[in-house]
Formats: sequence, C-alpha cells, structure tokens
Amino acid sequence: QVQLLESGGGLVQAGGSLRLSCAASDRTFSSYTMAWFRQTPGKEREFVAQINWNSIAAETADAVKGRFTISRDNAKNTLYLQMNSLKFEDTARYYCAAVREKWTRSDYEYDYWGQGTQVTVSS
Repeated sequence: QVQLLESGGGLVQAGGSLRLSCAASDRTFSSYTMAWFRQTPGKEREFVAQINWNSIAAETADAVKGRFTISRDNAKNTLYLQMNSLKFEDTARYYCAAVREKWTRSDYEYDYWGQGTQVTVSS
C-alpha cells in the first residue's frame, strides 16, 4: 500500500500563497487518482481538488476555484496544491488521499490518507 506524507502548511496572511506537497512512498503513485481534502474541528472533511493518474483530468471545488491548482509529478511521486489568494476560511488541516480506478469527491471512497498539514490564514 502507498504511504503519503504532506508538507508545506503554515501560517500565512490573507491574500498570501502556499504550496502543499504530498510525497508518496513508491512508484505505484502514478496509478492512483489523487485528491486534497480539508477539515476543521467539528466539521466534516471537505473535498478540495482531485487529479487523475496522468493529469489529463483535474477539478477543484467551487470554494477554491480560480485560487487553488492541483498538479502532480509522477517522476517524483509527488502531488501538489498551489494555493493563492488565501482567505481566512481556507484555514484547515489539509490531507492528501489516493484511490485506484475511481473519480470521486467522496472521502469515504479514498483508500489511503496522509496525516495532514495545517494551514492557518490570518485575517
């Protein structure tokens, strides 16, 4: 099974940018649909973006559309989330997730998860 490790979170002022990374443990990474989710205490996990195995298909949630971009580098076994024009409401713990042979926004359908990285946006 693939192991995932997020990095790149931190504290940023509103309007600023961050780039999250998710490093996978092995080359099977290239066979997975990858996604980013986020969660704040007391709330359900929220879909942010997903990308298919060869980057032909990608989508973002309406809440982040035009500000966040998902990408991947299969040669480096790494998933990215470029976050621009950050808002206070983007504050959350961000998780990457992996699933094979599915295209879904449902967190319960993803098989593998990282431990998350905290993003805090100050207003």
